[in-house]
Amino acid sequence: MKVIKQLANIDVESILKETKAIMSGHFKLTSGYHSEYYVQCARLLQYPQKTSLLIDSFLGLHRDKIDFEEIDTIISPAVGGILFGYLLAYKLQKKMIFAERKDGNMVIRRGFDIKSGERLLIAEDVVTTGGSVFEVIDICNNKDAKVNSVISIIDRSSKIEFPYPYYSFIKLDIDKYEPDNCPLCKQGIDIDYPGSRKD
Repeated sequence: MKVIKQLANIDVESILKETKAIMSGHFKLTSGYHSEYYVQCARLLQYPQKTSLLIDSFLGLHRDKIDFEEIDTIISPAVGGILFGYLLAYKLQKKMIFAERKDGNMVIRRGFDIKSGERLLIAEDVVTTGGSVFEVIDICNNKDAKVNSVISIIDRSSKIEFPYPYYSFIKLDIDKYEPDNCPLCKQGIDIDYPGSRKD
């Protein structure tokens, strides 16, 4: 695992390891690949004070890059992004809503609504393929709303480009292996599947 980039004013990696949000072992990822490391942001989000510290550090560094006054609402994909989005909305004193899956599709429910012209910031916990974020972007576009930017705690993506500015607290490069060519399997290490969605 390699840290590509993290916030300049705080050691994000250490906080993730301290809260066991970065786990080591032998894992099957949602994508089907195997890896020695797995990121479970929920373990960080158990600790509001530590998450709050990271958000404060991010906001302190980016107030000149992101015009937070030009944001009406924070929107997060369920389930992982909800706690992060809620705390970020509290810090920015904004409204917060979330999208969730129904029959396999990301939708807005529970009386939430997005108005035409509403200005939204998308908050996600971990971005890997970006699939959930792209689905939320589609929801916003279909409502004729305006996406300001995308923020995640952890960026695990590679060669992904959102159509809006994208910021993360830390970017990680984690090796992944095809199941048929996994050195961890060859060592006979038991495999764990901690993902939230099984195919």
